[in-house]
Amino acid sequence: MLTTDSPATAATAVRISPALRVFAWLSFLAETLIIATGGAVRLTGSGLGCPTWPTCTPDSLVATPEMGIHGIIEFGNRTLTGLVGILALAVVLLVWRMRRDRRDLFVLAAIVLGGVVAQAIVGGITVLTGLNPFIVGFHYVVSLVLVCVCAAFLVRLDEPAGARRRAVPAWYAGLTHGTTLVLALTIAFGVLTTGAGPHSGDAAAGRNGFNAEVLEHVHAWPGYALLALTVALTAVAWIRNLRTRTWISVLLLAELVQIAVGLYQARNGLPELAVGIHMVLAALTAAAMTVVVLRLKAPADSAYMAAS
Repeated sequence: MLTTDSPATAATAVRISPALRVFAWLSFLAETLIIATGGAVRLTGSGLGCPTWPTCTPDSLVATPEMGIHGIIEFGNRTLTGLVGILALAVVLLVWRMRRDRRDLFVLAAIVLGGVVAQAIVGGITVLTGLNPFIVGFHYVVSLVLVCVCAAFLVRLDEPAGARRRAVPAWYAGLTHGTTLVLALTIAFGVLTTGAGPHSGDAAAGRNGFNAEVLEHVHAWPGYALLALTVALTAVAWIRNLRTRTWISVLLLAELVQIAVGLYQARNGLPELAVGIHMVLAALTAAAMTVVVLRLKAPADSAYMAAS
């Protein structure tokens, strides 16, 4: 870790304002929260609580009393999209002055802002297609990716700009990237499993046509492989004192909790709360994996390397 008196820290402190750090964290939290509220929309059957887009009804921008709780839940999720967009825009504006010196931060911030705009459009398509399960799944995956980009932004805030070099053995880096692919495969099958299950977002919404029970098992196979790989990576990181050791341990803990929640929901008829927690945990697990991957390299600055 950086010490407070290292040259790299001093350089970073000049460029990174407290406001940028606060808004970056708020953006990360908001991106995670909107996954939770999006899950609530689906799990409460409120997916068509606002049957049109961009307005809630053909005659009203907001939910009306006649639409009941489903309208409130769906419109609440749409409103949160506005907050997410405002926070993403604030981060871009705060990083604008350093866009040349910290191009990495500017690019990440711009990706988040562009992703929020794209998500709003995809959300509209989701409603207009009657909650097509494949579009709903894509909508979730994009939200998850934005959480990961926000996590990457937070990591790079604490590192100086400039060249980076590998800080772990080549085989360890390769195995970590392979583990990332296994995580992506696990999430993909999880999305397909949800699209085949009972939580469609609305009684009239269709399913993807796959066998949900079969997919539950297929989803579990890469999940257990992911756990085994993460255990191996964690053990090596601590034995060899690699800079990934803290975050690979966080990833391992997230996976253990995620597996426990997955087993609980599968054996108890997919209770809504457990499914929602499972969705949010998947995003946080992917974010932890993002941090691990970024920790495979360190800034080439000699002062930073000495203090790491």
